[in-house]
Amino acid sequence: MRKGIYILPNSLTLGGMFCGFYAILAAFKGHFIYSAWAILIANIFDGLDGWVARLTNSTTKFGIELDSLSDLIAFGVAPAVLIYSWALQPFGRLGWGAVFLFVICGALRLARYNVQMGSAESKAFTGLPIPAAGTVAASLVLFYNEAWGSLSGKNYTILFLMVLLAALMVSTLRFHGLKEIDFKKRKPFWLLVVIVVAFVLIFMYPEIVIFTFSIIYVFWGIAEGTYIFNKKRKSKEAA
Repeated sequence: MRKGIYILPNSLTLGGMFCGFYAILAAFKGHFIYSAWAILIANIFDGLDGWVARLTNSTTKFGIELDSLSDLIAFGVAPAVLIYSWALQPFGRLGWGAVFLFVICGALRLARYNVQMGSAESKAFTGLPIPAAGTVAASLVLFYNEAWGSLSGKNYTILFLMVLLAALMVSTLRFHGLKEIDFKKRKPFWLLVVIVVAFVLIFMYPEIVIFTFSIIYVFWGIAEGTYIFNKKRKSKEAA
């Protein structure tokens, strides 16, 4: 701290924290769409701060800890407040218990990530990353509003989804990340086409496409984890 801190990456981190704080205020006022978009925009800051820190060789322990605090607010507390205000209030204690479980598991996920940095989590993530969990929750609000309009009454599917996301964050399932992709190496041409098509679809139907991609990412990790578990079990039985 006596040597100072790096302004640019930490400013981007605080930008993500601001988006999370704004999302909480918007949810309190009933502006659920604004709240959801703020959480999704926080993803941009969350990706940029790490990328800028690595690019400028300005990664520090202070920045890592600040990033975790920002992630907890933007992708833990903010989605919990949003989902409770939007859908789970009719459940009473069960509703706020489910979203509090989401926050707790998100905090545990971040603590485990910080401990494992540079070792087990150098490539793939152990457990669902909290930005992905927050993205699923926020994009769900946008998707539901686009497909069916306003929400009324008790929705047990949303309640179950929040509990499922909480459990996945503290699980030992493997989830892939962009760190596994080496952008310095040549890639097949079709990959560029897929990326372009994905961006076009996001700009055309953002509410539907973002939610679809986030759900696919979650269930891809579950499917891969189940496959690996069954493969290991069969190997033990064969041995």
